[in-house]
Amino acid sequence: QVQLVESGGGLVQAGGSLRLSCAASGSIFSINAMGWYRQAPGKQRELVAEITSGGSTNYADSVKGRFTISRDNAKNTVYLQMNSAKPEDTAVYYCYADIRVLTIVYDYWGQGTQVTVSS
Repeated sequence: QVQLVESGGGLVQAGGSLRLSCAASGSIFSINAMGWYRQAPGKQRELVAEITSGGSTNYADSVKGRFTISRDNAKNTVYLQMNSAKPEDTAVYYCYADIRVLTIVYDYWGQGTQVTVSS
């Protein structure tokens, strides 16, 4: 069994910062890409940022220059540093990971963590 456990969500004022963490545990052979999606009420889930095992990153245009994704491969953990938060960043944030278990790669998702940015 593989689990992704998120932490760090909460309430922050506009212009403030928040750091999300997501740790993978279980029968993990290796982890390829890891990243974060978010879903606001009434909207589709959208990619926020992703990072490969080699450290290459990709960001949504709406968060470029404000959010930073990073990972600690030794801890199987991905982070999302959110700076200069805006009310439109309010959403449930989900982490994901492409994890190899034995010979097959599966997509795993966290349970989601609420981020609320007040104006």
